[in-house]
Amino acid sequence: MGAWGTTTRRMVSGIMAGLVLLAAAPVIAAESPAELISGFRLKHGEARVVRDATLDRIALEQARAMAAKDDLSHEVLGSFTRRVAPAHAGRAAENIAYGYDNFEKTLGQWIDSSGHRKNLLLHNASRVGIASARNASGKRTYWAMVIAGDYEPKPGKGKKDKEPVVAVKREAAPPSGPKSKDCHVKLLSLCI
Repeated sequence: MGAWGTTTRRMVSGIMAGLVLLAAAPVIAAESPAELISGFRLKHGEARVVRDATLDRIALEQARAMAAKDDLSHEVLGSFTRRVAPAHAGRAAENIAYGYDNFEKTLGQWIDSSGHRKNLLLHNASRVGIASARNASGKRTYWAMVIAGDYEPKPGKGKKDKEPVVAVKREAAPPSGPKSKDCHVKLLSLCI
């Protein structure tokens, strides 16, 4: 074989060696939304959260309703207290957003907003539900996150006292304020 054959063999050998290295490299999986939230919470002295099927369903219904109406609103499906009641949590909070296609950027929006950050750091939270949905045009992604805790009834209380009490902590426009489509401040595609 001439120079051409030697060069070809070297190229093939180099490509094969590269493929072997790629195959041997560890696959780095992206962190799940619950892991990302937990990492943030741990850095700020709060406990980890795990995904919860009931909270995921509540978040999904909220995200889909906002996408269907193309409206960023906590009340698109009614009051948060009523919507979160099936979770039987003692405390719960909701964050919503639109604009980003991925959760990491959406989480960044929430971390940079004091009210949303406070919800992410909800004391005694142990469970979270996260969902997104696209509007009809497919151009806007709506996000909903429900975080909850205080699932255990307080010892020594009567049956009535064991019923969950939901404390809602979230940013919302004042009742006399503008509709959700009117923005006072727009931060990273978040209308506040």
